[in-house]
Amino acid sequence: MTQRITVTHTHGEQISVAAAGVELMAYVYRPDPDAFEARKPYAHPLRTLAGNPVSGYRPNDHRWHKGLQMTSSHLSGQNFWGGNSYLGPEQGYQHVEERVGSMRHDGFEEFTVADDRLRFVETLTWVANPSVQHSGGQEWARERRTIELHSVEPEEGTWALDWSIHLTNIRGEALHFGSPTTAGREMAGYTGLNWRGPRDFTGGDVIGPDGRGGDGEKGASDLMGTPAADAPWVAFTGEHDDVDGHSTLLFAHAPENAEAIHASHWFVRSEPIPSVAPSWAFFEEFELEPRESFGYRYRVVVADGAWDRAHAENYLKNHGW
Repeated sequence: MTQRITVTHTHGEQISVAAAGVELMAYVYRPDPDAFEARKPYAHPLRTLAGNPVSGYRPNDHRWHKGLQMTSSHLSGQNFWGGNSYLGPEQGYQHVEERVGSMRHDGFEEFTVADDRLRFVETLTWVANPSVQHSGGQEWARERRTIELHSVEPEEGTWALDWSIHLTNIRGEALHFGSPTTAGREMAGYTGLNWRGPRDFTGGDVIGPDGRGGDGEKGASDLMGTPAADAPWVAFTGEHDDVDGHSTLLFAHAPENAEAIHASHWFVRSEPIPSVAPSWAFFEEFELEPRESFGYRYRVVVADGAWDRAHAENYLKNHGW
């Protein structure tokens, strides 16, 4: 039995979704105040049905980490992730403001609220940094983003968020998507949809299918760089500070991602920070020609309690795409 939801849209700022008096998610699309953090929409806070927070926002180690957000750490010399840019093994990370781009919210094509489901389609434009010579402020890509919050199930202690991206190159020349690993930093292939967990999830357990993963950083290291073809889902469990108990986030690829423009690999860390991203350019760059498009679709399940492998697999089996 699904739970009725309440949606509050503060126009020009954010969309909040609540169930049984608990705000489950706020999707914030107003421009960020700090351009160096890569202005773009994000989902924060994320909470379980019990009201426990499961996302981090502007932590002191990476101020540009904001809950759940679509990013692109390396895109034709621009950084749509935010913060310092990785410039290769010899230079490492550098504070280069003119490399940091932004994602502009243009509007909503669709906005549908049902008793137990919210679905909206947002249009965005990816814009290069205004200070870049010859390309400053140039519109590079047009995105059609679909967000759907659904399956709020009190008996299971779960709710689900589907997030899809359809991105088209409007620059006039090829766009090259990469990551710190494609630029020379080993096992740091973060890019794409990224989740930053709360501070108390540091050291959390990470598991995947077929016996992959395990306790703490050992589990994260085991899954780091694993192809999505071998592990279509990853579950991250953390223990809260303020309350007695655990929460789990389950990240899953939609079946059609197997046919996407470029193969995905998991970026997973438990220490020193809790973070998960189904990276679309972990080990190798890919190219998007002018007027060409690509798409990916993901599911994030937010659950009360500590899930084991059987629990995760049963949930995915019983909840179709």
